[in-house]
Amino acid sequence: MATTRSAGQGILSDELSGKREEILELLKQAYWMEIETVMSYIANSVNPDGVRAQEIVEALRGDIQEELGHAQQFAARIKELYGVVPGSLEFGASQSYLQPPGAQTDIVHVIKGVIEAETGAIEHYNRIIEVTDGCDFVTQDMVIDILRDEEGHRRLFEGFLREYEAEGLA
Repeated sequence: MATTRSAGQGILSDELSGKREEILELLKQAYWMEIETVMSYIANSVNPDGVRAQEIVEALRGDIQEELGHAQQFAARIKELYGVVPGSLEFGASQSYLQPPGAQTDIVHVIKGVIEAETGAIEHYNRIIEVTDGCDFVTQDMVIDILRDEEGHRRLFEGFLREYEAEGLA
């Protein structure tokens, strides 16, 4: 009969079970943030009208797959830490700033919503990096990579916003 044992050290050890539970909750929140962002990016990559909207639409379409990949990474890590990836009944929307604008030509609304979403992700991921420091280097390393993507997304959309502001459209 095979026996199993817990890790003697690190995040999988019995000693760090409380810390592991804290990290799991943060990872679940990150998972839902990414899933909600994917939903909003899909809507905001389809709804906008106008010639000026095309660059924003293309950028969002490219980001959808990346954000979905982030959600999949968070899900895999949740399982690796002996958690359960939550199902859809546990979802609660919170990104009011990413809702499609009333006017489909209101591209500035979309740009500002993306900046807000990316800023929220950056703040949350920095929190995960802090909590995992010294006890869960695998999660920390994964989140650092994802953080870099989010910072790049935010920087791109800040550039779009500066252009709209320079032209007096924001």
